Amino acid sequence: MKIRERHILGVSGGRDSAALAVHMRQTRPDLRLEYFFTDTGKELPEVYSFLDRLEGFLGQPIARLNPDRDFDFWMAEYGNFLPSPRTRWCTRQLKLRPLEHWLRADLEAGVTVHSYVAIRADEPSREGYTSTQSNMLVHLPLRDAGIDRKGVIDILRNADVGEPEYYDWRSRSGCTFCFFQQKIEWVRLAERHPDRFDEAVAYEKTAIDGGSPFTWSQGESLIALTKPDRVAQIKADYEKRLDRLRKRRPANPLSGRSPETIDDVYGIEEASAGCVICHK
Repeated sequence: MKIRERHILGVSGGRDSAALAVHMRQTRPDLRLEYFFTDTGKELPEVYSFLDRLEGFLGQPIARLNPDRDFDFWMAEYGNFLPSPRTRWCTRQLKLRPLEHWLRADLEAGVTVHSYVAIRADEPSREGYTSTQSNMLVHLPLRDAGIDRKGVIDILRNADVGEPEYYDWRSRSGCTFCFFQQKIEWVRLAERHPDRFDEAVAYEKTAIDGGSPFTWSQGESLIALTKPDRVAQIKADYEKRLDRLRKRRPANPLSGRSPETIDDVYGIEEASAGCVICHK
């Protein structure tokens, strides 16, 4: 029998997409959902362990979509320029391209593909993955069900899935050396995963030597950022901001929001920072 419809749900290794996967498993067991993760090959170890835990709850594997060309290939193709908020070639080539390859045959054959995207009810309007194909339909179940940030956290806790361990020191998932990281997160990456940090330094040096105008962290190199005096300054600034936030907005256990969230400390809206396919 010819397939007429597919139902897909992408998980990034972040809390929102994981909560959506749990929510759909609990509320729409009738759907033959296919879960997928687009793997750049540069993810944090914590991401993979969280995906394994999520698979245990779902009772089915999460398909790993690997790019046909790796990060090194595409960096060379882009003239050794690092990806940046202005030139997000990493998302284009390492996240969207594998997804398009995975779906291409069915979309071209006229199969209707339903894509379920993790955008919460409390987020500003934001688009998920959109396709040029009219038979690719995007659904926003969390928003439709009125599920906000607190609801996402409750879903993961109640399912005993929990949250990825990297939330202890970092705001979002995605590539190990994501350019959306705050400076305190680069410092923490150097402390927790020095080998991954060294890899990011090597890429940055290649880019600078090749004339790239971008560094991973805006305005300074990673080498400069991790000099002892600069590390002390970054940590002190973070603590001052955190203290101001706590005084301005006392923690409310019913809100689902924690003042320790790095994006909160720096006044960043989750929906305005990062790429939905990477960070949700």
